Amino acid sequence: TGGHTTEILRLLSCLSESYSPRHYVLADSDKMSEAKIRSFEQKRAETFSKSQFSLDRIPRSREVRQSWVSSVLTTLYSILYSLPLTYKRKPDLILCNGPGTCVPVCLSAFLLGLLQIKRTIIVYVESICRVETLSLSGKILYYFSDYFIVQWPDLKKKYPKSVYLGRIV
Repeated sequence: TGGHTTEILRLLSCLSESYSPRHYVLADSDKMSEAKIRSFEQKRAETFSKSQFSLDRIPRSREVRQSWVSSVLTTLYSILYSLPLTYKRKPDLILCNGPGTCVPVCLSAFLLGLLQIKRTIIVYVESICRVETLSLSGKILYYFSDYFIVQWPDLKKKYPKSVYLGRIV
């Protein structure tokens, strides 16, 4: 919501026309991001006439200030909800940057890979605002992502699997 959406759209603005169709996954309670995505895609269509995208919604895995115990249950529910969506879309690549919504989608894709249904490359870009520590999503997806990108050198030192490219958003 808000900041994460702005960051991911900045990343997407650098991608070529070959990254199409794009499937956006939003939390069902996210009211702001859809308008930002539609505006971005409308502008993108002016440059790339064959540009395609879709929007899907899943239950939010964790609300701000939600207890850790109940977060486990809501995240499991969100993963179960994400499995059919991930199976239906069968993405080649998931590019995500930190909102809790990305965790169930990435874990669903990872599970489909384990079951040898569809291998998806997972690229996680930690938010620019994470200077010294990883976000909760980052702490989880550090172990499941194929590429884990950080935007600060101190994070690269703490997390050796990560890739430091400088500030990319």
